[in-house]
Amino acid sequence: MPTYTPKASEIERDWLIVDADGLVLGRLATEVARILRGKHKPTYTPHIDTGDHVVIINADKVVLTSDKAEKKKVFRHSGFPGGIKEQTFGDLLAKKPEEAVLRSIRGMLPHNRLGRAQLKKLKVYAGPSHPHAAQQPQVLELPQARRRSA
Repeated sequence: MPTYTPKASEIERDWLIVDADGLVLGRLATEVARILRGKHKPTYTPHIDTGDHVVIINADKVVLTSDKAEKKKVFRHSGFPGGIKEQTFGDLLAKKPEEAVLRSIRGMLPHNRLGRAQLKKLKVYAGPSHPHAAQQPQVLELPQARRRSA
């Protein structure tokens, strides 16, 4: 029996919305990356983009555990000698929460053209409003991503 490989015309993509209010960033990122890759579907194929679209709202209310906000560093480079910039993750989360969530999810996707195509299906917004109401996104609950009380 030959292995089934879905064709591009057979792939059905859903729209999902995630409210990131109070969710731990790493746990949110792993679940969203899994959905963007399509690993939750029985038709998952590693070399084909079979994932769904994901809209994340309230990215500014995401939580970091431990003291990662002060100790975890984020780097960017201008391309010129000595052009490296360093910033704590807490500062990035305060100034550009969309970028902080996007960076976390991007690191969990493949680092090739397939990963770039999968990342295009992710939309991140700092506040509760988004312009994707016409796609009728279904709410995706992530109870395992909530912060556990010790």
